[in-house]
Amino acid sequence: MKVVLIGVGQAGGKITQSLAKFDYEMGFEAVRGALAVNTARPDLQELDIDTVLIGQDRVKGHGVGGDNELGAEIMQENATEILDELDGRITTEAEAVVVVAGLGGGTGSGGAPMLARELKRIHEKPVYVLGVLPGKDEGGLYQANAGRSLKTAAREADSLLLVDNDAWRGSGDSVAAGYERINDAISQRVGLLLASGEAVDGVGESVVDSSEIINTLRGGGISSIGYASAQASEDPGENVNTITSVTRNALLTSMSLPNAVEAESALLVIAGDPERISRKGVERARRWVEDETGSMEVRGGDFPLGSDKLAALVVLSGVERSARVDQFMERANEAAKSQGGTTDPDEFTNDDLDNLL
Repeated sequence: MKVVLIGVGQAGGKITQSLAKFDYEMGFEAVRGALAVNTARPDLQELDIDTVLIGQDRVKGHGVGGDNELGAEIMQENATEILDELDGRITTEAEAVVVVAGLGGGTGSGGAPMLARELKRIHEKPVYVLGVLPGKDEGGLYQANAGRSLKTAAREADSLLLVDNDAWRGSGDSVAAGYERINDAISQRVGLLLASGEAVDGVGESVVDSSEIINTLRGGGISSIGYASAQASEDPGENVNTITSVTRNALLTSMSLPNAVEAESALLVIAGDPERISRKGVERARRWVEDETGSMEVRGGDFPLGSDKLAALVVLSGVERSARVDQFMERANEAAKSQGGTTDPDEFTNDDLDNLL
């Protein structure tokens, strides 16, 4: 699926650059443009992609200091400038726009939902938000910001692809190593998803195309992504169990939003050498995903790649009713209280996000 990436805030810019680099190095050509937007000049100077500094008259290039309300205000005030910068980048070739942000920081959490709303107002193509939740060990302000931003992003975007920082961080990682691991995991998983149907080495029997991704995410709400791989035999008949095993690992141990398996719809992509992919294994794995998620809308297909491994990429859509989301919203609520501010009783409740969607 051909997309334009827009990173908002420090984390959003870094992840956007990482995604663009992964796509370029793999030769997928799914990323048709990448832009980073921030209120902090130093964060933009670290990036090798195109950048836009906003809010200079308000914060003088120093960032918003975690104030996501200020971040939203600055984004709204500078929306026209950003849309002008995107003019010519979001062409008819692009099938979707992806706004990337850490949901804990001020510019990302406040600005990303606002930018998504403006993009949807102008463009008919889907606008997705790739949002990263702060880990449990990050500050209370980040938790509170993310709780508010999560609900707003889910309302404004066509789908909010959510990544929990604690999902892919190693237990012994330092803070810097943890962020690097998470960025790499996001780049690999989301990069492969976007590339599905775009760059093929060989011809698969049932190749995934962009419409499968768009239709899976069409219901809106919160989505998540998982990935697992294993060595494959040259004989496809011996890979039935390999395909079902990597699918189980992707869904049960590697999702970007752990322990959230009940879904409205799902997509299963099996990547690897077409000569090693067992049709029986793919169909068995797809039926297992149906049973595990409770969804009767599970799409599936191949992503042909020159590799001696087989991999499963699983996308779930409509996972907002999960206990994982409830737990995070409770954590965000407690963090907001500890900040000493007053909170709306309904501000951090989930209610399956029905009030927003």
